[in-house]
Amino acid sequence: MNINSYLTFNGNCREAMIFYKECLGGELFIQAIEDSPMANKMPIQMKEHILHAKLTSGDVIIMGSDMVSEIGLTKGNSVSLMLNCNSEDEIRTSYEKLSAGGIALHPLEDTFWGALFGGLTDKFGNNWILNYTKNNNN
Repeated sequence: MNINSYLTFNGNCREAMIFYKECLGGELFIQAIEDSPMANKMPIQMKEHILHAKLTSGDVIIMGSDMVSEIGLTKGNSVSLMLNCNSEDEIRTSYEKLSAGGIALHPLEDTFWGALFGGLTDKFGNNWILNYTKNNNN
């Protein structure tokens, strides 16, 4: 069993997923409503919105959509994307890229549990926690 993050956007899913690909690398699949079997069932103004997107970069999977429920989109601080990095260079690069245009809430710092750790809110309003557990042999 595993869990993946699924983000909902309000018309800017394509932009966000391309941004995340630029930050994290990997393979990106995007399906617009106009290219799906749902195309004839949706209002014309929705045709370019994203039905489903999936970014796969190693073990990291981020999915997203512009399919907002009738209630509307409400962003809060109860959900974060946890990015476990494999090196100090990787966490520093990822933090710098993901925080561009966003808010660096918790700059990267060494922690008591032996990790380099930080947090940010990206330019799309999504919260990220970044962690790199240092090798005790260094």
